[in-house]
Amino acid sequence: MKNMNTNGSPSLKSLSESDTNDDVVLSVQGVSKKFCRSLKRSLFYGIQDIGSELTGKRQSSDTLRPNEFWALKDVNLKLRRGEGLGLIGVNGSGKTTLLRIISGLIKPDSGSVRVRGRVAPLIALGAGFSPVLTGRENIYANMSILGLSTQEIEDRFEEVVDFAEIGDAIDAPVQTYSSGMGARLGFACAIHTDPEILLIDEVLAVGDIQFLGKCHRRLHALRKQGTAFVLVSHNPQAILSMCQDAIYLHKGKGIAVGDAETVMSQYESDLFYGNVSKTAGVMQFPKRSRSESLGLDLVRLCFQNPAGQPLEILTTGEPVQINIQFFVHEAIATLNLRISLMKEGQTVVYLGGSNDKQMFQVSPGHHELQVDLPQMGLAPGTYTMRVDMRKDALFILDICESFHFTVQSNGSMSKSIYYQPRTWKLRSVESQETAIRS
Repeated sequence: MKNMNTNGSPSLKSLSESDTNDDVVLSVQGVSKKFCRSLKRSLFYGIQDIGSELTGKRQSSDTLRPNEFWALKDVNLKLRRGEGLGLIGVNGSGKTTLLRIISGLIKPDSGSVRVRGRVAPLIALGAGFSPVLTGRENIYANMSILGLSTQEIEDRFEEVVDFAEIGDAIDAPVQTYSSGMGARLGFACAIHTDPEILLIDEVLAVGDIQFLGKCHRRLHALRKQGTAFVLVSHNPQAILSMCQDAIYLHKGKGIAVGDAETVMSQYESDLFYGNVSKTAGVMQFPKRSRSESLGLDLVRLCFQNPAGQPLEILTTGEPVQINIQFFVHEAIATLNLRISLMKEGQTVVYLGGSNDKQMFQVSPGHHELQVDLPQMGLAPGTYTMRVDMRKDALFILDICESFHFTVQSNGSMSKSIYYQPRTWKLRSVESQETAIRS
């Protein structure tokens, strides 16, 4: 995925022959889109633009009229077959607007979007379903809109129903479905259209954890088959596990584009940490005023050895301590610490104070909390640690979303995904026959 720059009138069209080198399926070039904050002016501008377009006088404009703002400004990207691109940014940064332009739901004010093949937008699952029609009828209507013939829909109908897991409800009106059932059906319809490009906007939280796992497995399978996708998610682990590249949008502009981990680190730094510094395996957090705090502030986070020295790289099988320093502004009767160690979006180790019945009463001032791990059980690789400090079970006082760390082998981790502490003993055992003779 690379930056591209271009000028020209708004357009949405198939890739030309010269653009299809290297299996490019999506090219976004200099795309900008503006909206108006005033409803009356928006209606007026809309009528004005329609008139200009009908008379052929409308031209690309880089100027804003009164009450207008840029939802997107000069965004560029290129996506190849089988690639995954993450779109990240705070709410209102332009992510959904960009997906709607790529899917053809709205037109850009300038720039162009070129696509090759079928696009399946998973922007609002089930949003196009008619509530008075049955699930069966909506499958035919929805998948035909996505470009399938009646025969193709009939051939895939049972697979769609089986994947959605809605059973006999398929012949009930969609208005009787729960929100989860409607979302699952919408997801099942989209992924069974054999799309070249999937546009996924925060829809991977449909259903329970088992169904979510099935969705992830299906998306991985589609990518292996050559399907490219653009994923919008506020879950950093979803982006890192499914996307090679990412683009960070802020107020409609592309702030960073490139390797997913690098872009995500910049986004998280801007969002969570401000001037947080991380050196030699230690993350230092900036001091907050009382008005900026929720009552507890993280100060320092690191892994360290039993001697108290920070560790930049952990070693499988060796003892390690998780060291968390924090400042408390007012007394907390039940402080609850939660730690998740994750790899490729999956939690492999969860440590919860409430689970271990380790809740703490803390007074105002500086404190240090230490979690001792007798052996680091993780296999060699790169991981992410998430730490949150809570009052009771629900109220989050402070949080560290992503502390990246590396585990190296101690030489005894062949063919294993987890380190099992063990000892070996050899002893001589007297045979039963010898014991009887005695």
